[in-house]
Amino acid sequence: MFFDRPDAGKKALMLQVVFTRMDGEQRQVDAQASLGELRELSAALSLDVCGAVIARRERPHPRAFIGEGKLEELKAEVANTGADLLLVNHDLSPGQQRNLEMALDIRVLTRTELILHIFSNRAQTHEGQLQVELAQLEHARTRLVRGWTHLDRQKGGIGLRGAGETQIELDQRMLGERIKMTRKRLEEVARRRALSRKRRQRNETPVISLVGYTNAGKSTLFNRLTSGDVLVADQLFATLDPTMRRLHIEGVGECVLADTVGFISELPHGLVEAFKATLEEVAQADLLLHVVDASDPRAEEKVQDVAEVLAEIDATDIPALIVLNKIDRAEHLPDALEGIPVSALSGEGMDELLRAIGDAFGVARPAMKVLLAPHDGKTRAWLYKVGAVMDETVHEDGSLELTVRADEQLAGQLARRREVLLRRA
Repeated sequence: MFFDRPDAGKKALMLQVVFTRMDGEQRQVDAQASLGELRELSAALSLDVCGAVIARRERPHPRAFIGEGKLEELKAEVANTGADLLLVNHDLSPGQQRNLEMALDIRVLTRTELILHIFSNRAQTHEGQLQVELAQLEHARTRLVRGWTHLDRQKGGIGLRGAGETQIELDQRMLGERIKMTRKRLEEVARRRALSRKRRQRNETPVISLVGYTNAGKSTLFNRLTSGDVLVADQLFATLDPTMRRLHIEGVGECVLADTVGFISELPHGLVEAFKATLEEVAQADLLLHVVDASDPRAEEKVQDVAEVLAEIDATDIPALIVLNKIDRAEHLPDALEGIPVSALSGEGMDELLRAIGDAFGVARPAMKVLLAPHDGKTRAWLYKVGAVMDETVHEDGSLELTVRADEQLAGQLARRREVLLRRA
């Protein structure tokens, strides 16, 4: 790192600072909920959380983020618990982070750094690793500003520069070159993704993206709908690398279902920027399935957190269905959320969800009979491809009678084919 730092261990103490002016009881509830999420993030790195300290302030202390009294309390907690790592559920300036480490003599990790560590551990594909690397490099560049305060910046007369200045400039240049190279590689990833999207658009293949708060059950739902094998784990950010599979929707045909990285409150902007190539799959989707953990008491609040990230990637205008997942665990469904109740784990509600997806794509189509000549396999294949076929009968002369659902556009296309006979079902 950029200054001598204590070694990081696995025994962690958590720090939450509440800056609101609400009554004490409400602040305590908010702090506990936020610390609960920090505890889940810690579990994703197999850290042993040994305690938590809550501070209340009107604004961050410029030197150490917290005041002298709370700093002394932290020192006592570190001594009592034997903690060798402090997890701060906020972002710190480089100076604040360094001052806390010097005062406590243990490593200090911010919320952003904790998430970056998780992403670094979880990224499996080359694309995911590049995205995490870019986010880490951008974060590291902000740490250079005051990180080299142990070097002499004042020495040197005419024509001489302080060692600290020289080192900072060197590190800035090296980081800048690495960031430029990583961005160039990610631009190539974005270009390939754009080509894939153009091919899907040419084939008129609808894209459905799963979005939602991390650990809402998106990957379990993805596997249930596609018979896939995406990693499922009861932890935050179990899925990092995007996965796509084919999904057949009656009346729509072949679709592409995309499983994407989960969102989280106060998702670091650097991560949103780094994962832009992946998140563009969300922004370019035809339909969003917003998966919500219906058993979570903070479900409504987390829906708003997801909405904020969707706004940041310009995806708020895309049609979306709320999917209330984990109903097998929920005592009651969230009052303010209207959605399709399902259990991705048991499969309950899947038929209703598939029908809702079809309805979202306008599958309210009347049924009609289509009679095809024995040699007209091309029309048959086309009707199956667009998902219009409900039933098929083969007559003795080899002709085919299909029962299809057809909107006005499809019915018009069929009517223009001379060899096709149509009648109402």
